Amino acid sequence: MITFDEIRHNEDINTYIRKADESLIALGYTEHSFAHVTTVAQTARYIMETLDYPPRQVELVQIAAYLHDIGNLVNRVDHSQSGAVMAFRLLDNLGMEASEISEIVTAIGNHDEGTGRPVSPMAAALILADKSDVRRSRVRNREEGSFDIHDRVNYSVKKAELKINESRTLIKLKLSVDTRYGSVMDYFEIFMNRMMLCRKAAEELGLQFKLMINEQALI
Repeated sequence: MITFDEIRHNEDINTYIRKADESLIALGYTEHSFAHVTTVAQTARYIMETLDYPPRQVELVQIAAYLHDIGNLVNRVDHSQSGAVMAFRLLDNLGMEASEISEIVTAIGNHDEGTGRPVSPMAAALILADKSDVRRSRVRNREEGSFDIHDRVNYSVKKAELKINESRTLIKLKLSVDTRYGSVMDYFEIFMNRMMLCRKAAEELGLQFKLMINEQALI
């Protein structure tokens, strides 16, 4: 069986992740490199482990998370679909079973809020993990005066925490936002579609979704 450890130490895969992020640097996007995909993999693992999914599915969702943004190498537009195709070829060449490849490809192809849907538990966990990675360190622009709205929103988040409650009925994204850099309305302007997708993803996992910003429940 192909393991997550093998994937994250595969130099070809790491080259594609690195080069995909270089394209996003040129376009002025926030960080989508190893810090992002590793964070998403850790969060997706937490979600599926907490909900008692089988260990192999937990490992597969980590692989999906690590590979989920490689489609940016092709183009930012439809990167989830192109990334799914790339992941299929990579994993097929590594000898992974078709049943496992299909789960990973489905999750990657459905992680973006433009066209994605939480069509499986793995896709749902990937959506929640990806959309909850909001943090100051993702901002590459060091000139505060030239921040765009994505820079302002990410830079304003001092802390982001995604937690499932003890009874496993609720998943909560709790943000601590410094409103000197970005307002709550700024957050909603660019993240509303993502939060609505998170709510659908939570429902796929049998959970309710709650968004809290500065201790105020907003969704």
